[in-house]
This record gives sequence, C-alpha cells and structure tokens, in this order.
Amino acid sequence: MKKLMIAGMTLLFTLGLATLALAAEAAGGAPGLGGFFAASVTAAGFGIGIAAFGTGIGQGLAIRSAVEGIARNPEASGKITVTMLIGLALIESLCIYALVVALIILYAYPMAKPIAGALGLKM
Repeated sequence: MKKLMIAGMTLLFTLGLATLALAAEAAGGAPGLGGFFAASVTAAGFGIGIAAFGTGIGQGLAIRSAVEGIARNPEASGKITVTMLIGLALIESLCIYALVVALIILYAYPMAKPIAGALGLKM
C-alpha cells in the first residue's frame, strides 16, 4: 500500500509540473516567450531530477541483488554480472530518454511560436 501511495504522489507531482511546461504565458517577462521559457526550464529541471533519482534507486537495487546472488552462488558470477550489466544499461536508458524529453521542452517548443510567426502561421 505504501508503494502505491508513493507512486500516486509521484504521479501527481509530475502532472503538476506539466502545467509549468505547457503554460502559454507566465506573469512578467516578455509576452509569449520569456515567462514560458523560465517555466519550461523549471519543468525540465524537475523532470530530469526525478528521472535521475529514480534510475539511481533502480541501479542501486539491481547491483545489490546481483551482489547478493554472487555471494550465494559464486560459480554463477559470470552470468549474473553479464545480466546485471545489461539491466543497468536498460535502466540508464530511461534517464537518457528523460534527458531527451527535457531538451525537447527546453529547445523545441519555446521556439514554435516565433517560427510559426516567421512562416505566417497563427498559433
């Protein structure tokens, strides 16, 4: 039950950050772009921080389990180590995906309005 509650709170916190990333204009700053860029920087920073925290916990648990397995059965250390390294690479890829999304939030979307204006499109 505690894990479900923590997962629910994490989901609510993450969804709360989405309002920062998707805000059309923030109070103060340049209309349309300046305040939005500050909000998207905040959302990207929180997003990559949460992803790094989660992958750090996942990698720690994976290494702990692998070390326990090797301690119980030293003859299987080769297979356990290879499986652990593959698992760590897959866990690390999740943080890399979060980094890509954070970079998209930072660089792609804030420039959508000026590019659309230059092309004569309305947003």
